[in-house]
Amino acid sequence: MILTCSHDEDSSHYAHYVFAALDQEQSGTITFRDFMLGLSIVMKGTLQERLRWAFSLYDVNHDGYITKAEMLAVTSAIYNLLGDSGNAADHCPQSHVNMIFKKLDLNNDGVITIDEFINYCSKDENICNSFAIFDDLW
Repeated sequence: MILTCSHDEDSSHYAHYVFAALDQEQSGTITFRDFMLGLSIVMKGTLQERLRWAFSLYDVNHDGYITKAEMLAVTSAIYNLLGDSGNAADHCPQSHVNMIFKKLDLNNDGVITIDEFINYCSKDENICNSFAIFDDLW
């Protein structure tokens, strides 16, 4: 499989990953409870709870680890959702994933654990600020 930096897919790929993160029991359906729990966490959860939910978004197969392939799939879906902003190397999902893994996978085992994810993200000011935008909505 050859991946390029084109943005020719639609938003349904990202929606698939959000759906999977909300479907806590992996039943193929989202109950009202699942939806409200996810919304509650994203909107009013602690930073730790929000980061755990974000981790579950990237942990596509729910095995407790984020692989480069999983992160690339979700990141590519996000890039597709945002649309074409050029094909420069720094706007390529693969480059973005490589950069993230250099920062988070400190033991170089090829996966990001929940602890690595939370430890890094909870100290990153930009990430914390991006979650804080929800704090004043309601």
